[in-house]
Amino acid sequence: MAQGRERDEGPHSAGGSSLSVRWVQGFPKQNVHFVNDNTICYPCGNFVIFINIETKKKTVLQCSNGIVGVVATNIPYEVVAFADRRLKPLIYIYSFPGLTRRTKLKGNVLLDYTLLSFSYCGTYLASYSSLPEFELALWNWESNIILCKKSQPGMDVDQMSFNPMNWRQLCLSSPSTVSVWTIERSNQEHYFKARLVKLPLEDGSFFNETDVVFPQSLPKDLIYGPVLPLSAIAGLVGEEAETFRPKDDLYPLLHPTMHCWTPTSDLYIGCEEGHLLVINGDTLKVTVLNKIEEESPLDRRNFISPVTLVYQKEGVLASGIDGFVYSFIIKDGSYMIEDFLEIERPVEHMMFSPNYTMLLIQTDKGSVYIYTFGEKPILNKVLDACDGNFQAIDFITPGTQHFMTLTHSGEVCVWWLEDCACVSKIYLNTPATVLACCPSSFSAAVGTESGSVYFISVYNEESPQVVHKAFLSESSVQHVVYDQRGIFLGKVFGVNIIGFTGNVAKDIVQISTVSLLETDTVQVMVLSSLPEAGRSRLEMFTLPTLLSQVSTTFTDERGRLKDELIHKYLYELEHTLSSAVLDFQSKQIHGFCSQVPYICSYLLPKKEHIGIYILKPYQKVQSRQYGPGILYLSSHGLLLITIAKCGILCFRDVYTLETFAWCRSHSHQGHGIQSMRISMDGQNILVNGRDDGTLVYLKWKRFGGHLANDILDYYQKLLIFLSSTMDKENDYLSRTPKVSIDLASNSEHTKQKASTDSSQDELVLTDVKKEIPWIQQKSQEAIKKEVNLFSKKRKEIKKGIKALSKTILNMMEENDKLENIAKLDQQEFGLDLEALERLHDESQEEVAKMKKDVEMHNLAKNYLAELIKEECWNSMAVKGRALKCFHIPCVVENFPMKARTAEELKELERVLQQKKTEAECLKLRKEIVEAPVWSYIIKKRKRKTRKIECSNLPNTLLNFGVDTSFLSSQLELLPREEKNQPNLYLLKDIIYKVKTAFNNEFDAAYKQKEFEIARVKERNVRVREIILDLELEEAVWQPEFEDCEKPERTLVVRDEEITANKHVKPWHKAKAELITNRETEHWLLIQGTNTRLQALMDMMGGVLEVKKEDILRMVIPQPAFMAKPDAVWTEEERKQFKDYEKKVKELNEERDKYRKSLEAELKKLQNSIQESTQAFDEHLKRLFERRVKAEMVTNQVNKSFTYVTFKELSQTSEAVQKSREDLDVYKEHYDNLLAEDKVMDRSFKKEFAEIPSHQVDILYKLFKRRPRIPKQKMHSDTTHVVPFGERPGSGKLNKDAFAQLMKAMDELDNISNMPEGLDPLVWNRFCMTRRAKVENEQKTQGQKKIASMMESKDVHKRIFQIEWEHKKMEMEREDLNQKAWDIQMLFFSRDRQKFLNEPNYEALISIQIGIMEQTIAVIDKTHKKNVENCKKLLKKLGKVSNQKDIANYTLSCNLREELVAVSERKDICNAMGSKLTCEKIAKERYENMMQQQKLTNISKQQAEEISVLQAEVERLRMKTFPALVQM
Repeated sequence: MAQGRERDEGPHSAGGSSLSVRWVQGFPKQNVHFVNDNTICYPCGNFVIFINIETKKKTVLQCSNGIVGVVATNIPYEVVAFADRRLKPLIYIYSFPGLTRRTKLKGNVLLDYTLLSFSYCGTYLASYSSLPEFELALWNWESNIILCKKSQPGMDVDQMSFNPMNWRQLCLSSPSTVSVWTIERSNQEHYFKARLVKLPLEDGSFFNETDVVFPQSLPKDLIYGPVLPLSAIAGLVGEEAETFRPKDDLYPLLHPTMHCWTPTSDLYIGCEEGHLLVINGDTLKVTVLNKIEEESPLDRRNFISPVTLVYQKEGVLASGIDGFVYSFIIKDGSYMIEDFLEIERPVEHMMFSPNYTMLLIQTDKGSVYIYTFGEKPILNKVLDACDGNFQAIDFITPGTQHFMTLTHSGEVCVWWLEDCACVSKIYLNTPATVLACCPSSFSAAVGTESGSVYFISVYNEESPQVVHKAFLSESSVQHVVYDQRGIFLGKVFGVNIIGFTGNVAKDIVQISTVSLLETDTVQVMVLSSLPEAGRSRLEMFTLPTLLSQVSTTFTDERGRLKDELIHKYLYELEHTLSSAVLDFQSKQIHGFCSQVPYICSYLLPKKEHIGIYILKPYQKVQSRQYGPGILYLSSHGLLLITIAKCGILCFRDVYTLETFAWCRSHSHQGHGIQSMRISMDGQNILVNGRDDGTLVYLKWKRFGGHLANDILDYYQKLLIFLSSTMDKENDYLSRTPKVSIDLASNSEHTKQKASTDSSQDELVLTDVKKEIPWIQQKSQEAIKKEVNLFSKKRKEIKKGIKALSKTILNMMEENDKLENIAKLDQQEFGLDLEALERLHDESQEEVAKMKKDVEMHNLAKNYLAELIKEECWNSMAVKGRALKCFHIPCVVENFPMKARTAEELKELERVLQQKKTEAECLKLRKEIVEAPVWSYIIKKRKRKTRKIECSNLPNTLLNFGVDTSFLSSQLELLPREEKNQPNLYLLKDIIYKVKTAFNNEFDAAYKQKEFEIARVKERNVRVREIILDLELEEAVWQPEFEDCEKPERTLVVRDEEITANKHVKPWHKAKAELITNRETEHWLLIQGTNTRLQALMDMMGGVLEVKKEDILRMVIPQPAFMAKPDAVWTEEERKQFKDYEKKVKELNEERDKYRKSLEAELKKLQNSIQESTQAFDEHLKRLFERRVKAEMVTNQVNKSFTYVTFKELSQTSEAVQKSREDLDVYKEHYDNLLAEDKVMDRSFKKEFAEIPSHQVDILYKLFKRRPRIPKQKMHSDTTHVVPFGERPGSGKLNKDAFAQLMKAMDELDNISNMPEGLDPLVWNRFCMTRRAKVENEQKTQGQKKIASMMESKDVHKRIFQIEWEHKKMEMEREDLNQKAWDIQMLFFSRDRQKFLNEPNYEALISIQIGIMEQTIAVIDKTHKKNVENCKKLLKKLGKVSNQKDIANYTLSCNLREELVAVSERKDICNAMGSKLTCEKIAKERYENMMQQQKLTNISKQQAEEISVLQAEVERLRMKTFPALVQM
């Protein structure tokens, strides 16, 4: 097999030995491509495999940087492009069949390229990357440059293809979108322009845009006026308004699966729902093709979802998941489906060959078929894929001709080693895990997940068969290992090792054996891991070769080997190993460390030991391989082979551990190498990848010296030693019958068979005995022996358990009779303490899990909150906030600003320094160079420049303290690069300074509002006291900051915002209650001992002097005699009454004075608060005006940005104009060439006038003659098959054609073609003239092509312009219609009609205003009169109220005296103990009535009993003395 690779890839050597890749076996996981008419290729692992369809010969190309990613081919140039899968990947382009690298493309993609596609003509390559760029790039791969690129964040693409008829069109499709990209070109500039295809709905219908944009389908509303778009209702503007869709307004669209181009530049799209679409390549109009059903529809295939499409004439070929290829015949907007081909597996990819004579069909498994068209179509299988990746590999003894592979599904294959041709296959129909070939026979052992081991005979390689099946365990088989002489087979299951030893560690890593020719024992070493301790354990034991004859002696009843007979020893290492092998001398162990990249050697102790022995490494070498590795030994034990996750295979000397040869056959992207095998003679090496599905065959290029001699000598000795054993075992295999592996007839589970009895029609169910594994059989046999041995003891234990259970039941019955406080829980009677503890632990684990989930949820929320806070709050140097007025609805917002970066400040400093330098240079130049004559001109220019600058930027910049002296005028005649960039930085700095100046003023106003709020709070304290004293029901106005003014409140959660109750731990509650009780007791103790305070409270209400504020609450007590009538008062009492009235009057006067002073103070405070807050509102209004001015300045500066952009656009238009001028020059040049050609043709005879006329005629015929250049044409019988015809010629093909033309001209200019009798000098001149004529014709043809292309471009441009103008006019028409409708439906009130109809509307309004003012004056006067009347009425009511108070007071005094008298009377009655006579009489009457009622009830009951007894007596009497009735 041929191989191509770069210098830094593939095998390496040290010391003269080297390896080479002979072949690579793998099956395609990506699409297969044609390289030419007879060769296909596909990526596989680190390689690109090329297969010749006719000869089946394979060629491989190895990638130097790991696994191969996406692949694409260019058929005209016969090149292959592929991308690697490393970080910052590269694209490599190789030529075929030489496999030499043409170029290497390096872009800015970070992770991976997902799609590559060559254009059908030209040197263009399109690439698409996935996360994080989602970048589409167009390359000129021959020049190694990116022509243009564009990023589409979040847009995943599944398929990308160029238009075969126009390389300027690309189609990108995904399961949700289809887009067509146009490559626009102007001179050397390229630009991507994307257009999205509007797909139909899932049912194939199209939705109305009005239904999506507007809330209802009606374009007009007859009641509420014009209908607004949903985006306008939502308040959106700009791009959001164009793309806005309501959340619940979803329209499920079709899901494209595949697309293909047509010769008319249209697109066929296959959809998941079964629809077939046609998209116009120019207008992107979508048409859903109608399916024509036949009279007899296809069975079981009525619904076809195309997975892949390829175009053919009159339709497409499509495939689905049912394994059929269909032909879609399309005609007039409809299509009909016909069966084309049936494949055994679902088809994932199809592709025509370049000459359209073959169809490549690729299945989901990776098999490749070639369907050849013709009179008798042929379907050939080029590649027969296995059922999955290779799980295990091994050589068939002796490893020079055949090897075997195993897949996870149980497919076992036998292959030729020379060319990797499949010899035979056998299916085990069960998931398999491991494979091992026996060194002493033509057989192999296969371990499965079900725990069985299948023994397969390959005595006949073309017909392998299963000769034995052993069901050993219910756990899956992890390892199957033969010793070097094939005596023993070690099998590792999930728990135990069968055939070697038992009760080993569960995590078994590797088994290593040493079986030398001259010994009668086999040394076995088992490596297992101890992950909890971070160590590895080694177990070593010895097996005699005669173990099969004395197996009963070496094993116990459970089938385990006895440790004392096999000399078992345990070793531990202080670090973990991923692999370990035992040296052939059994003196040392080689291990591959899993945590560090080292290979260590450990010496085994010479003396015997008991227990675990700790091994220390005595030799340590760096492996230079990363990831966990595996060690292997060659057949003679002198070569140590290492493989690792990095994909490198190393050969080392077993003594020095130094590498002498290595090869990178796989890569870390595919998780490295899974396994390797080396033949007995050491010449053949097989390396199997873990996840890349690649099997690599390596062979030595140079392998000599003592190593080669040693291994060949040992190989000869081993073959001689095994020859007799091989003959015996192979003879047995040839005579052993085949074992059926049909799982249906040999099930391992219990099944029931039903048989029908003809006489009784009953179903009799019989059970099939479940197959028991060997381990379980041994255990059951041992258990039976133990049961027989301890049967008596078991009976005694059962009796004791029954007695104990009876006792517990009695205890439970007694417990039920006890009181609730003395009862025990039912769980406490459980004897299974472990179960109780387990339940408790489970509940605790559940609680801990819930706590952890809640904590993680809270942590996630906190993390998200921190991210939002960091992005929207912490990153802002000036936080956005607002400021509101106290009384008017006015809000002022500041400018949120981020801090300028160090790079921006550095660039601004550079620009300012540059401007300062320019100013100084200009000043010096004016002082030194310029003459005084120019002073007036300079001053005039200064004034003009100043005027222009003032006109460009507003004068308000000076109010914000911004210096614009360094800002250049936009009308100065400076080059673009010298003016625009510095101006942009200065304009940004101006915006920053304006915003900063305004923010400073805003901060000052904010502090002022804080001061005002604090002052209002301070005054409100006194206001509340006054309102309380006056007993008013007024609310106190207290201004507060709102959330928009203090946005940091949003970041803090207050207690009142939390609705859930706070969880308080029990000990916290107990502590709080204890503290509260102690404080209460302490307060009561203090209050009880403070007699002074208690006396003060009793005498003077708790104060030592009466304050002025207490006047309103003060009351003068009335004398006691006022309770008596006036007529009985004495003179002294009358004087006291007059003094009392005087004091009351003085108190009332003092009260009125104090109340008025409080009211005046209250009004003063309220006016002060009102004035201060209104003053702040006025200041905030002025600040609002400053905000408007600041926004005006920033908008003016943004206008300057727009001006710069406009200048760039104007320069672009100038470039377009220049391009048109160049086009005119080209046309003129073309006309000149055409004219020169005609002149040259006409002046030919004049140039050769000196020679005879007959020679001139001959030369003129030769002058008109042109060489015939052979063109590459398709075969005549396939020309009609190619739908796209001949592709447009590329630059390379044009150059090649011109070179062939010049070569043919050289043949025509040969002296042998010269006419007879012609002078050689004339012939030379003639040849030069003819060559000039031919070159001129070639140039004319090129100019003609350019002119036709430009004309076509102008026509298309004009068409697009007309269509755009048409759409514009349509939209304007709709707008005018809508406006007319709005005008017609506009609602006019009477006031609006009066405004339009009344000529003196303002005079009418003024008259109405005057009338309203007079009415208001009258109402005001009436209101004042009513107020006066109400005041008089209140005074009268006040007097009446005072009189009523006096009367009430008198009544209260009388009531108090009556109550005293009543209480005295009650006390007297209680003391006497007598009761009122009426009460006694009532009680006696009540008792008599109750007794009478009781007696009446008793008499009634007795009367009823007497009547019953009388009836009974009468019945008995009649029974004793019957009555004689007269007959």
